[in-house]
Amino acid sequence: MELMVEQLVFPDGCNVILGQSHFIKTVEDIYEALVNSVPGIKFGLAFNEASGPCLVRRDGTDYDLVDIAAQNMLTLGAGHSFLIILRDCFPVNVLPAIKDCREVVHIFCATANPVQVILAKTEQGKGIIGVIDGLSPKGLELDSDIAHRIKFLRDIGYKR
Repeated sequence: MELMVEQLVFPDGCNVILGQSHFIKTVEDIYEALVNSVPGIKFGLAFNEASGPCLVRRDGTDYDLVDIAAQNMLTLGAGHSFLIILRDCFPVNVLPAIKDCREVVHIFCATANPVQVILAKTEQGKGIIGVIDGLSPKGLELDSDIAHRIKFLRDIGYKR
């Protein structure tokens, strides 16, 4: 077995959701979950099929994001995994609907941070072991940091 690390590549200001699923219907069901959660949502979706023709299946409402998601998934090469790239939308807006998809097995991360994907490779193929989401903590939150966090949540409409 070989361990490898791949960096997800996506545009600044976008969020990603990386997960594991088990069926080709994933593409249609996640697409429906996204467009029904946020009207006018901009996203790209790619899913690595793990049997039959083993293709990178893709869809979305933003063709550039669809291409970026597909290229990332081709690079990862891990079967039965999916990547969603969101523009002008936060994962918190869509995660409940994605988790409710019958095909979704696991969410590895939902973030705008840099993401490194840890993969294992065997003679059969590749699988995602986990992710490194962002950077390590640099210290404890101070009172001024708490005030900034609370203001930020209010500014983006998540708290009153």
